[in-house]
Amino acid sequence: MSTPGVARQPVEPTAAQQRVITAALTLFAEHGIGGTSLRMIAAELKVTVAAVYHQFHTKDEIIFAAVESQLRRLEDAVERAESEPTTRRARQAIIEGLVELTMGVGRSMSSVLNDPAITGSFSRHAGYRDLLRRLQILLMGEDSSKESRVRIVTLLAALNGTASHPLVAHLDDDTMRRELLNIANQVLARPRR
Repeated sequence: MSTPGVARQPVEPTAAQQRVITAALTLFAEHGIGGTSLRMIAAELKVTVAAVYHQFHTKDEIIFAAVESQLRRLEDAVERAESEPTTRRARQAIIEGLVELTMGVGRSMSSVLNDPAITGSFSRHAGYRDLLRRLQILLMGEDSSKESRVRIVTLLAALNGTASHPLVAHLDDDTMRRELLNIANQVLARPRR
């Protein structure tokens, strides 16, 4: 995937564009970004490919819009957590926020934000790096050790990998939320020495 202007200001999608984004996110969760075509998105929406092209000119534009939508959701969760009065409540708020994001549209956050093409493109974006730094502080405080970073990445991979795994696709959302919260707290627990 090319890097379609990661530094540009996001524009709020129209209702029609949002429908395309939602359909794309659902399909990305099922088939991956590379396995999803414009034809599949059109079929999901029950429209023609031309109708999809009317909203977005390329698949890259759809991917970029989908990524932006997920990053906005992540930033909203970070901002809500940062507004909590204590470090402990902020940490719990971001854990709950991450679980909710993981449970979102077709459990699709992982398929978008963990795709290598996406992480490669956005890792150079200052806003994305700042968002990851803020997330790290919420989860682990000022601890920027190797071990802390490994726990955070493990948490994100565990949440996203679990939510989209076929073995749990049939589980109800309440069960998934409860178990993902348990996993998150276990992964982030500091080992006793």
